[in-house]
Amino acid sequence: MATKVDIFSGFLGAGKTTLIKKLISDGYQGQKLVLIENEFGQIGIDGGFLKEAGIEITEMNSGCICCSLVGDFGTALKEVIEKFSPDRILIEPSGVGKLSDVVAAVEKVEGTEVCGTVTVIDASKCKIYLKNFKEFYENQIKYAGTIILSRTGNIAQDKLDTAISLIRGINDHSQIITTPWENLSGTQIREAIENPITADAMAAALLEAEEHAHHHHHHDDDHDHDEHDHEHEHHHHDHDEHEHHHDHEHHHHDHDEHEHHHDHGPDCTCGCHDHDHDHEGHHHADEVFDSVGFETSKKFSEAAIRAALEELDSGDFGMILRAKGIVAGEDGKWIHFDYVPGEADVRFGGADVTGKLCVIGSKVDRDAVKALFGI
Repeated sequence: MATKVDIFSGFLGAGKTTLIKKLISDGYQGQKLVLIENEFGQIGIDGGFLKEAGIEITEMNSGCICCSLVGDFGTALKEVIEKFSPDRILIEPSGVGKLSDVVAAVEKVEGTEVCGTVTVIDASKCKIYLKNFKEFYENQIKYAGTIILSRTGNIAQDKLDTAISLIRGINDHSQIITTPWENLSGTQIREAIENPITADAMAAALLEAEEHAHHHHHHDDDHDHDEHDHEHEHHHHDHDEHEHHHDHEHHHHDHDEHEHHHDHGPDCTCGCHDHDHDHEGHHHADEVFDSVGFETSKKFSEAAIRAALEELDSGDFGMILRAKGIVAGEDGKWIHFDYVPGEADVRFGGADVTGKLCVIGSKVDRDAVKALFGI
C-alpha cells in the first residue's frame, strides 16, 4: 500500500509551520506521521514542538529540495519509508521552492502517493509577492490542489477580494480556504484538502436531489398516490400560477430512451449509485435544470440573506427551485440557508472553509444571481 504524502508549500513566513502544527494536533489523529522539512537558510528552528509530539524529523541541511536536493531527496524519502513505515509523510519544502518540482520528485519514488498539495498564502502580501517573486509564487499557486489563505482575520474585505482575484487569475479550479484558521478545526482543514466540497460540488449534489424529487413526483402521479403531497406542500401556498413541476412536461415527449449518463469518477458523491436509474422515461437533470455555484469570502447580514432569498421569488432570475448556502456573517457567526419558492430557512451554524452558495432552477440567470448576492 502506498504511503500518502502531503506537501505544504508556501512562501517564507506564510504560516506553513503553524498550519502543520494545527493539523498534527487535530486532523491526523491516530496516524503515524513523518515530517520532512527543508527550510532555506536557518534549519530546524521549528523542529522542537514536533519532536515533542513524538514525530520523527528528517532535516535536510544543504540547499533546497527542488534544486540541489532532487537526487538526494528521493533517497531520503525511501529511507524514511523503510525506517518508519509511516501512514503519512508531511513535506514542508523551502519557501522559495517550486511546488511542481517537489511533486515531481515525490512521484519518482515508488510506493508514494501524493495526496494533498497545499499552498499557504499570506493574504496581505499576495499582491507584492506576486509582483516581486512572480516565477516561484505563480508556480506555488498554479500547482496547488488546495490554497489556504493565512492572516484573513483582520484584513479588509477589498484587500481579500484582490488577493482571491489574483489567485483565481493563475488557478481557477482549486479550492481556496478563506476562513480564519481559528474558526476551523484541523480535521475540517484536512478533509477540505483531501476532498474539497466546492460550491460546484454542492450544486451538483443539490441537482441530483432535485432530479430525484422531480422524477418521483411524476412517478407518483402515474400511480395516483397522495403521499407525495406532503413532500411538496411548500409549493402550494398561492403559488399555483408558477408551479414549477408541470412546466417541464414538454421534456417528456421524446426522451424515453435516455438513461442517466453523466460520468462518475471514483470519488463521485452524487449518491445516485444507490438508486435504480433504469426507469422508463427517466432523463438526466442537466436536460431540465441549471445549477450555479459560487464561492465567496464576503460577509453577509442575516437581513441581507433573507432579502436576497425573497427576491428569488420575483421570477427575475429564471425559475428558481432551490437555493442553499453557508456564508460568513458580519457578526462572526455563519449563516446557513435553504430556500424553496416562497419559503426560506435561515439559521446560524458552523463555519466552513470558505463561503458557498448555489442555486438550482430552469433558465437560471447566473449573472443576475451573482449580482443579487453582491459577489
